[in-house]
Amino acid sequence: MADFSPTPKSFTVLDKDLDEESLNRFNTASAIAVDTEAMGLIHGRDRLCLVQICDPQDNVACIRIAINQDSAPRLKSLMENPSIEKVFHFARFDVAALANGLGIKVQPIFCTKIASKIGRTYSPRHGLKEVILELVGIELDKRAQSSDWGQTDELSKEQLAYASNDVRYLLSAKEKLEKMLRREDRWNLTQRCFSCIPVMSELDQLRFTQIFDH
Repeated sequence: MADFSPTPKSFTVLDKDLDEESLNRFNTASAIAVDTEAMGLIHGRDRLCLVQICDPQDNVACIRIAINQDSAPRLKSLMENPSIEKVFHFARFDVAALANGLGIKVQPIFCTKIASKIGRTYSPRHGLKEVILELVGIELDKRAQSSDWGQTDELSKEQLAYASNDVRYLLSAKEKLEKMLRREDRWNLTQRCFSCIPVMSELDQLRFTQIFDH
């Protein structure tokens, strides 16, 4: 298992967008971990509140999104950079939240939830907490998961720690999952599933459900 300190190598809280220093740092990575927090799970009703990013060196940035904010140019350039893989857990939600809230079309995408469901067929449990515990050996504290993320100017230390931990271990989990998928000859199938995520996210934004049912 990878060795992680109790706190990130660096932790930056930013308002509305990445700063130039953070953008330049993240642009040097081949992959970054990304997560979002919102007021709820319905796009268009529940606004995007926070975007968290972590690079392979354990540098974390949390971007607080303001009410009625509809763009973040530096974040958009990073999320749409085709040379940097964006690693999410349940990317379908985060990709839709970034598109709906900030007009960002994320590419390319790796989803650890999809990778877990295709690779870890020996387990029925594919939540972030279970995946990180097995693959990385870290037990996540999820107590701040359901909380008021809209109070961006007054986010608690517990909320920020939770937000940080949701991205800090994703890249390590991604490496383990990719190795497993390649070993089991399921890597190409998984990649094709990743390519479907933007379509599924767009359907979610438009409130279409059960499109592929009879």
